[in-house]
Amino acid sequence: MKFYYHPSPNPSKVALFLEESGLDYQMVPVDTARGEQHGAAYRAINPNGKTPALVDGDAVVFDSTAILLYLAVKHGKFLPENTPEVRSRMYSWLMFIATGIGPFSGQAVHFRHFAPEPKAYALHRYDFEARRHWRILDEHLATRTFMVNEEYTIVDMALWGWARALPFMFGEQGWGDFPHVKRFLDRVNARPAAQRAEALKDAHTFKTEMDQEYLDAMYPHNADRAATAAV
Repeated sequence: MKFYYHPSPNPSKVALFLEESGLDYQMVPVDTARGEQHGAAYRAINPNGKTPALVDGDAVVFDSTAILLYLAVKHGKFLPENTPEVRSRMYSWLMFIATGIGPFSGQAVHFRHFAPEPKAYALHRYDFEARRHWRILDEHLATRTFMVNEEYTIVDMALWGWARALPFMFGEQGWGDFPHVKRFLDRVNARPAAQRAEALKDAHTFKTEMDQEYLDAMYPHNADRAATAAV
């Protein structure tokens, strides 16, 4: 099984599942800061040109949530109690993270750290929406150990992937705004599998310098914007 990985929130979710489950896999680094996700060979695996992706024999899966569901169902691991009441909560929170937490958090990071001026309106919008989504999670975790039915599941793995990035989104003071998320993160971080998943970033020398190559690889819309402006 080949796991196409970059040390960012979405691949980290899958890394945690793989380490928790003890499945045999080969980590294949995809250095997104160098634009490797846009190459033809990788696009044949993931036409969306994002990480992660998984090749499991004849099965090819992309999108982190799809991979979590694929692995959990195939191996019967880290799924909550199989009742309509509990599974409905699993699907709801899993998709809340996939369609709310991920996109709004990613845009909040982009406009805070990388977007050119003027950006005040966009930064306010995405910062507001990201905080609103995280506040919902923080309130949910106020009286719970884990996200669904007090069972450690793929929903917690999905949340762990993004929760690690909260200081980059909002600054270190963000933990004061989301104390229950911080408590959850500390609990998962203490798991040996989480520590192994975190250590994957050191298995390859990924580019970290945020230079022009990085910006061009991560934000290809800038080249399109420049070409449009030149017309």
